[in-house]
Amino acid sequence: MTRIIESLEDVADHYDALYCDLWGCYHNGLAPYPAAVAALRAFRAAGKTVILMTNAPRSADQVAGHLARMGAPTDTHDAIVSSGDAARAEVASHRFGRRVHYLGPERDLSFFDGAEVELVAAEKAESVIAVGLRDDSFETPAHYADDIALWKSRALPMLCANPDLIVDRGETRLYCAGAVAAAYEAAGGVVTHSGKPHAPIYRLGAARLNDLCGAGPHRVLAVGDGIRTDVLGGLNHGFDSIFLAGGIAHDVIGGDPENPDPEAVARFIAAEGVRPTYAMGRLR
Repeated sequence: MTRIIESLEDVADHYDALYCDLWGCYHNGLAPYPAAVAALRAFRAAGKTVILMTNAPRSADQVAGHLARMGAPTDTHDAIVSSGDAARAEVASHRFGRRVHYLGPERDLSFFDGAEVELVAAEKAESVIAVGLRDDSFETPAHYADDIALWKSRALPMLCANPDLIVDRGETRLYCAGAVAAAYEAAGGVVTHSGKPHAPIYRLGAARLNDLCGAGPHRVLAVGDGIRTDVLGGLNHGFDSIFLAGGIAHDVIGGDPENPDPEAVARFIAAEGVRPTYAMGRLR
């Protein structure tokens, strides 16, 4: 049964390291949560390790830049591991061919720097590399029905660099690459995911943790608001987890996002069929 806790401090003694999500956990897309910053600082002050593990389809350096621009401190974590870096490694290996069709905004074209691939129209591509929507300010997966039909007609494999379905930027909800990937899978397309809950990002996380702390075993705690990404990924890889019920699922769970009703949280967990070790409202 999932245990409701008041703070990270309640269980911190049982773990050596955190894999901590970013969006909806560390920040809201615009600014860090002060309580999350304090909790991570305290965890590190006890001699433990924090790896920020994000499904952002960008490099760790780009994620660090984004955090800096929103005023996040650098003493909350030891490293950043991103789905973007895991996906970039796949593209650079040419597992998805050398002629690829890019799905995403112009601002993320740097994703392909150094990959030695050619970006081409879907009619000429060997695969689809999904980094995001072309314009997430208004688009939904429904806007991609014609694209999906074309990709499926050519049996193009897809690499999804961000398995998240949605994200909240402040009070605005946006679709992510994972939502288009899910629509493609529903149409019969074949999709490989680089981020949580899938293995590539956890391989990167393990390598980075071993670099920082030496060979394990390490007692890792996964923290995040995505029950089918952060929590499921932790479970699949043998880690305990904290589900943050005040994040992306708050509109379903309802109540106070800082202190959600335990019965509402239990109903949500039962409906999802994914059982975290612990749950709380927001990271503190």
